[in-house]
Amino acid sequence: MKNNNKSSPSLSEVHRSVSIPKNVGVLKRFFAFLGPAYLVSVGYMDPGNWATDLEGGARFGYSLIWVLLMSNLMAILLQTLSARLGIVTGRDLAQACRENYPKPVSIILWILCEVAIAATDLAEVLGTAIGLNLLLNIPLLYGVIITGFDTLLFLIIQNFGIRKVEAFIVMMISTIGICFGIEVFLSEPVWGDVAKGFVPRLTPESLYVAIGILGATVMPHNLYLHSALVQTRDVCASDDCKRQACKWNLLDTTFALNAAFFVNAAILIVAGSVFFRNNIIVTEIQQAHHLLTPLLGTTLASTLFALALLSAGQSSTLTGTLAGQIVMEGFLQFKMRPVLRRLITRMLAIVPAVIVILWKGDEGSYSLLIFSQVILSLQLPFAVIPLINFTTDKIKMGSFANKPIVIILAWITAVIIIVLNARLLWWTVADWIAQAGSAAIWIWIIAVPFIIGCTLLLMYMAFPKLWRRRRKVSMPIPKLSLSHQTYTRIGVALDFSGMEEKILSHAQSIAQHHNAAIYLFHVVEGVSGQIFGKEAFDEEARTDKEHIDNVAEQLRAFGFEVYAHLGFGNVPQQLVKLANETQIDLLIMGGHRHSGWKDILFGTTVPKVRHSLKIPVLVV
Repeated sequence: MKNNNKSSPSLSEVHRSVSIPKNVGVLKRFFAFLGPAYLVSVGYMDPGNWATDLEGGARFGYSLIWVLLMSNLMAILLQTLSARLGIVTGRDLAQACRENYPKPVSIILWILCEVAIAATDLAEVLGTAIGLNLLLNIPLLYGVIITGFDTLLFLIIQNFGIRKVEAFIVMMISTIGICFGIEVFLSEPVWGDVAKGFVPRLTPESLYVAIGILGATVMPHNLYLHSALVQTRDVCASDDCKRQACKWNLLDTTFALNAAFFVNAAILIVAGSVFFRNNIIVTEIQQAHHLLTPLLGTTLASTLFALALLSAGQSSTLTGTLAGQIVMEGFLQFKMRPVLRRLITRMLAIVPAVIVILWKGDEGSYSLLIFSQVILSLQLPFAVIPLINFTTDKIKMGSFANKPIVIILAWITAVIIIVLNARLLWWTVADWIAQAGSAAIWIWIIAVPFIIGCTLLLMYMAFPKLWRRRRKVSMPIPKLSLSHQTYTRIGVALDFSGMEEKILSHAQSIAQHHNAAIYLFHVVEGVSGQIFGKEAFDEEARTDKEHIDNVAEQLRAFGFEVYAHLGFGNVPQQLVKLANETQIDLLIMGGHRHSGWKDILFGTTVPKVRHSLKIPVLVV
């Protein structure tokens, strides 16, 4: 059953905020589109990639480079489809899922996506903590806790606008690229053996790491992110404009993801040249850092490694927050302040990281990194299949629908992902059952039904006719029945913060039009007001009463019927109480004009009042 409730664009604060210049050269026009794919590419070189790339290079030499290349080609194809969906339909992938799948399916997809974002953030937490440990010798546990405060960095950068965020990300990517370019030069790889690594081959031992590389490279939350980020460009609605935007975003995606491929390949090549060549198995990123200096003969290698890791963790933090915001707004039509969204996601990542470090020590962080990437790979089909179906749908995409060759390549990509995941699941569950002994019954009760349910859900999404048959071809537009609204008592909340004139200007205009009485409200929220309530009559209470009485007299001089009321104590509670006691039918309030940390420290009056009243609330 289709949900036709169209929500506002995700990331509405930056939606269409970047203008596209006209009558300019090719480079300037391309530069205007340059950026979204670089934000996306950060997810393809985050600390989770480091763990799988180091593991692959140290254990299997250069033999898994072909997995990186295959993953990168898949990523370019899927991210291009994601960008096209956003440009053509004006909807991101999360919104498209909510509007086309039944609500239970949409909720399941949202939960799975949130799990993937938490896994991504777990990798970022561990990567940043390890980078701090290597550069500043901060213990890993303390480094994990410190990462909880990098929300401040996100807030500072985001306030400068999307282009500044993109510039910061490009700077971080450049830092990572330069560091590993030097690392590859210092490690002196055997380029003939590197070339052989592009020939596909896989063993049961390397499959787990290969799937980890796949999950770390083609990240599910990036598909949601890209479809929203491309909408930051102010592209006109004509097919020609959309076609040009699709072309430029293809180039942007190709350049950005090839840069990510270079970084991942460099990490794997360095690991193969330094560790595999010396028969050293890397069990943690810190071990890789400490061994680079004696094996390569220079401390520069270790310093560059740590600097690049810290840059990867911090840049990934930004894009993970944006993806979480997009997913929540798209699936649930629920907006949350970015700082709170960031804190919640970060706490979900910090808790398991702290538990594993306390339980298994620093070595546990490395296995946890790889496990987080496998979780991403397992969630990937639930984002890929809807993306392919939506971009193939001619009703949605029109002339921009996928061509036959693109459909074939896209489904080959999806099948490869699903088959690799199925093999991994089969081996993992079989291993669990073999090791569980008498407790294996719980695996059959919990894990097996969960896997069967996920399989049925994938089949449901893979064949659109199962749900499209129930979708009406055309939805009738309901006949509007409008009624005239009359206000007889208008409440006005004043906090004497300098906005009184604006608030009262709106109030008098409405009151004059409706011939309504005006009820002035002010809450004395000082210490005496909180403790003694109406009995409080200190200097603050006396001053506030004089002020509100003075405002009331001035309004009466203009011919309005005005009543003044004071409340004492908690502002939202008192405003709701005064509104109910006076039986007003409209309340006018002023916005608090603060955000971010001040929201957390001082609270937000408007939402609390609005949610507690059944009358309209006008916020000035």
